[in-house]
Amino acid sequence: MTDFSKVIASELKLRPQQVNAVTGLLDEGNTIPFIARYRKEMTGELDENQLRSIQERLQSLRNLADRRAEVHRLIEEQEKMTPELAQAIEKATTLTELDDIYRPYRPKRKTRASVAREKGLEPLAKWLVEHGHGDVLQEAACYVDAEKGVESAEDALQGALDIFAEEVADDAPTRQKIRELTRRKGSIKSLATGKGDEERDVYAQYAEHEEPLDKIPPHRVLAMNRGEKEEALRISILAPGGDIQRVLEQLHLPKKPTNASEHLRLALEDSYKRLIAPSIEREIRAMLTEAAEEQAIKVFAQNLKNLLLQPPIKGKTVLAVDPAYRTGCKVAVIDETGKVLDIAVTYPTPPMSKVEDAKRIFKKLIKEHGVEVITIGNGTASRETEMFVADLIQEIKAQHPGIVYLIVSEAGASVYSASKLAGEEFPDLDVAERSAISIGRRLQDPLAELVKIDPKSIGVGQYQHDVSQKRLEEQLTAVVESAVNSVGVDLNTASPSLLSYISGLSANVAKNVVLYREEVGKFTDRKQLGKVPRLGPKTYQQAVGFLRISDGKNPLDNTPIHPESYDAAKQLLQSLGFKVEDVADPRRREDVKGSLLQLNLDETAEKLGVGVPTLRDISEALQKPGRDPRDELPKPMFRTDVLKMEDLQHGMILKGTVRNVVDFGAFVDIGVKQDGLVHISVLADRFVKHPMDVVAIGDVLDVKVLSVDLKKGRIALTAKGVKAELEAVGI
Repeated sequence: MTDFSKVIASELKLRPQQVNAVTGLLDEGNTIPFIARYRKEMTGELDENQLRSIQERLQSLRNLADRRAEVHRLIEEQEKMTPELAQAIEKATTLTELDDIYRPYRPKRKTRASVAREKGLEPLAKWLVEHGHGDVLQEAACYVDAEKGVESAEDALQGALDIFAEEVADDAPTRQKIRELTRRKGSIKSLATGKGDEERDVYAQYAEHEEPLDKIPPHRVLAMNRGEKEEALRISILAPGGDIQRVLEQLHLPKKPTNASEHLRLALEDSYKRLIAPSIEREIRAMLTEAAEEQAIKVFAQNLKNLLLQPPIKGKTVLAVDPAYRTGCKVAVIDETGKVLDIAVTYPTPPMSKVEDAKRIFKKLIKEHGVEVITIGNGTASRETEMFVADLIQEIKAQHPGIVYLIVSEAGASVYSASKLAGEEFPDLDVAERSAISIGRRLQDPLAELVKIDPKSIGVGQYQHDVSQKRLEEQLTAVVESAVNSVGVDLNTASPSLLSYISGLSANVAKNVVLYREEVGKFTDRKQLGKVPRLGPKTYQQAVGFLRISDGKNPLDNTPIHPESYDAAKQLLQSLGFKVEDVADPRRREDVKGSLLQLNLDETAEKLGVGVPTLRDISEALQKPGRDPRDELPKPMFRTDVLKMEDLQHGMILKGTVRNVVDFGAFVDIGVKQDGLVHISVLADRFVKHPMDVVAIGDVLDVKVLSVDLKKGRIALTAKGVKAELEAVGI
């Protein structure tokens, strides 16, 4: 463990003591959210990202150690272990290095070299390398043996050279040098096969494309991979052949030329083309893909986190619309608590186009239930539905002056609505009606609704279907877990789906929490969690701090303060002249907050016998009981009128909402059918290394239209210089 800690600490620029502490906490069964929030003194206040990096690297090093032991055992079983080999195995720092070392000892299928060895030609191969003086064919003639299948001196020589070629191909330092040389100086090339979708022209830029291996960005690697999978592209690695041949000759030809040198040189060419190049190409493609997948998953994960943490729109009655053509628009009215008040079906879109009838139904629902916001899913028929809603709002704005609408992403809504979970929640409704409810609720509380959907189905990022699905699921689950625990959940209203992401709670225990709530009644005290079946002391410790009771017996239960710190919180309040009850009393809350803001953290922490980070967290929690960190984020942009793609003009400045962030830019909803792309090169007035450095999903941007391609449905936008333009005209 100590050695691992030193390696990880060096790589992540941390102290070994921090890594040791984290390793110990993880091995004891503590979760990342719990460690990040409640063990800050032990870890030196490492955040969740740092903790996950330690966790992943620790697992990687443990896997490497297991493989190292396995390679050592397998070679020892063959009785071929040497001190030099043992040292090389011990020094290997990657699985690739270990595989290179083990390669000569791995059981092989029949090869040209293995056949030559069976014929007794290994001594000749050794003679060619170590001596090589004299008549080569005459030496080879000594190995002619018809019974063994060696018919001539030429046969013997070829067999010996095959042995030499395989030994070169299996040599670990040689493979490492060629691999690195190819990565540094090689390039990747794509050619169109003629089998692609010509109408969409998806892979046009890759029809004849070449790019250095060390320069190609991750998204292009994944695009090429997809094109190859769809048989639209043929991909190859172009290696620096001349440089590689020189390296091979330097490593494996005799320093002074011999009569065997030319034969060996030709064997080196054969070794590279037949044995080394194909495997190195596969390895490099795999390395490129792995790096590209990690980047794509990282982008997807960050987008998902930003989407999950979108601010909830509280206290609004929502009319949600799941748009469609033939089957009609399903409509659901949801009150401010998420309760379904009404369901309807309207046909304002083609082919039915019953616009007046749909308006009558909408007006009735809006008036009857006091609807304040209309949400429209962004799927099929969304823009036609948006035009209908915008027209309706203009008609009724005198009677309902505050009503607005918003387009929301319906990604995953159909997955949820057809799920077993949705069936249990709304057994009497059809799939589309459930989808409408989901669209409305994801405006009211994006986090609570989106956790019901498989994160992979939410559709932010790019190339999500082209990456390792296991790795993607691991990372996205971690993101959802992080988001849910950073916000906390109401113990008396949270669904099993939401509770299952709370630190330490499994899906079954989450269900047990809800069953207990339904059977016994609302939780009034966090201690009651101990009575939930299968929720033991360790689970309680991990979960309790992230579960809130808004109107319970103890005001501290409505804060992220862990029960293990309740005594410290009470002592802190007493030292300032307050009681715990004052935290929940609106008349005393500001006084409590004012006193806490004047606190000397270092002195008080020493008096109370707690760490400064814990005291800081306690103080912040007491200042804002029941705080939802999402409330401090900018709210989504509502609309009352619609814009068509045909209305867009070059130079037009608009406000838009960032819907997706990818490696090459950001897609922005400016209120027309198609999201516009702000390329990374025009995303800001300065150089941008990655779009996520300057924008996130949900951000509202001022953008200018650069170009509109109606045929391809593409809009190019820029954010560069827009702020200065607006300031120049006083906006």
